Amino acid sequence: MTIDDYSQLSPDLVIRAVESTGRISDARVMALNSYENRVYQIGIEDEKPIVAKFYRPARWQTAQIIEEHHFCQDLMNAELPIVAPLVDESNQQTLFEFEGYRFALFQRKGGQAPEAGDLEQIHRLGMLLGRVHAIGKQHDFIARPRLTVERFLHVPYQCVREGFMPSSLLACYDAVITLLSDKIAALQLNQSVFIRTHGDCHLGNILWTRDDGPWLVDFDDCQSAPAIQDLWMLLTGSRHEQESQLSELLDGYTMFCDFDARELRLIEGLRSLRMIHYAGWLAMRWNDPAFPKYFPWFDTDSYWQQHVAELEQQCRLMDEPPLRWL
Repeated sequence: MTIDDYSQLSPDLVIRAVESTGRISDARVMALNSYENRVYQIGIEDEKPIVAKFYRPARWQTAQIIEEHHFCQDLMNAELPIVAPLVDESNQQTLFEFEGYRFALFQRKGGQAPEAGDLEQIHRLGMLLGRVHAIGKQHDFIARPRLTVERFLHVPYQCVREGFMPSSLLACYDAVITLLSDKIAALQLNQSVFIRTHGDCHLGNILWTRDDGPWLVDFDDCQSAPAIQDLWMLLTGSRHEQESQLSELLDGYTMFCDFDARELRLIEGLRSLRMIHYAGWLAMRWNDPAFPKYFPWFDTDSYWQQHVAELEQQCRLMDEPPLRWL
């Protein structure tokens, strides 16, 4: 089965897969927004609906998915508000397989994304992430990947360059990637302390509830990375606004976990890696029919012009002093 092969994942197969875990579906299946995986809300007779996530075939090894689940269980056992995979009480299993598709089940959790820039919410997010990282530091990942320049720059760059970047922009693209690569190398990312992180901690992976505050969801990209990887994506707005948000975030974070302020100099480098990786991710998934449908603006001349311009802006930002913890 190839990495893009969801062709056999019909609603009937989804229902039969869920019922193979001992549940009885009421045949209601609703697809939820997800691109990397396929995620469905499934109605269950005489119970609340549950969510089934079918992992992208061939992306992760089974050991890597199980390690993701173990991290979630560690956090849940510490009573942290995260949406963790449901455990089969008969055998403690969290990962299931049906007709070649691996999947996990989750409780449905309501909520909405936090308000960007809301300092009170950012402080509470800092407290939550401090607790997550205090547990993340207790053990290392063994099977999960590590945040590296190879994964986030060299591999996606080659994919984009060889099959997508217009020839008219290749020279500019090569030049800006070379410059960013040198600037990121100077940060000596490998010298940082790597811990277990959520890995993709943006506002879309946080559910804010009126009664309980923030809940973390979707640990599909959890990885070994510096702590700042889970913090910088929560910052928005001008430099002054980001510094105010950063201070609230870290004031909450350090109530539960120490933070090395030297990691602040990594922020623009990590942002650059994410931008390069995102374009490469879309390129590598372009054979999946869902991607042209939901990302119609990708692989247009205007998109690539903007992408190169944004990377050039990152070169300038990396020359500026890092954000301050006020």
